[in-house]
Amino acid sequence: MSPRSQNDGAATGDPVEPARNIDNPAAMVLASFSAAAGTDGSTTQRAYLALRRLIVVGEIEPGEKLKIDGLRKRLGMGASPIREALSLLTSDNLVERIDQRGFRAAPVSQKNFEEILRLRCTLEDMALRQSIGRMTEDHEEELVLVHHRMLRRAGGDPEAFEEAHKDFHMALLTSCDAPILLKLCSQLYDLNIRYRYLAGRSLNYRTRNVADEHRDILQATIARDPDLASARLLAHYRQTGAFLADLFGESRLAVPD
Repeated sequence: MSPRSQNDGAATGDPVEPARNIDNPAAMVLASFSAAAGTDGSTTQRAYLALRRLIVVGEIEPGEKLKIDGLRKRLGMGASPIREALSLLTSDNLVERIDQRGFRAAPVSQKNFEEILRLRCTLEDMALRQSIGRMTEDHEEELVLVHHRMLRRAGGDPEAFEEAHKDFHMALLTSCDAPILLKLCSQLYDLNIRYRYLAGRSLNYRTRNVADEHRDILQATIARDPDLASARLLAHYRQTGAFLADLFGESRLAVPD
């Protein structure tokens, strides 16, 4: 699957940053999970991050059965950390159990995508308003810096851009002082970006300037205008949501559920 270009990436507001515990609920329990299982946590983490990336960028297809032996050979790791990683990925809604012992990559569907979009809009509206209400000068400076870093990565490696892209969208929310809410927003970001990777080069926004959309969201946020910032953020997401919904309608993103 071919990930999107710079403007495509900017479109729905979401990067892939699995290693940061604040952004990933499964990663937060990784060390204790591995310790309880009596295995090397670092090996489990490597398996988790590797599998998570393969699923998010589409190298593992939606609905694909995840056989331990095949994954062991593919990743060059033992069976135990791979099983643990797959169990962790079920909490991210990227992997499903298909019976008592088997796993598959979570399927995709238009209904699933629309649910992700609704939840993102609802939860990020809440988080952004709370974050703006608590914003400090330090947060404002960090937000400007993160936005600058995203611009510098645009047009380069797509996965590197997506990391910076997610940094920007999560930085908008970080002053909300609600760790559970932030984790949910991060998880929904990753579920959404999976669809954009699956869409690949079909994400060609001829009538949009996504860099301008990001700039406008930033300006409203640092101006401490929650109504304007939220309106711009949600419009940003919904425009991309409408485009991806059209791809489903054209059967260009039709992956069986």
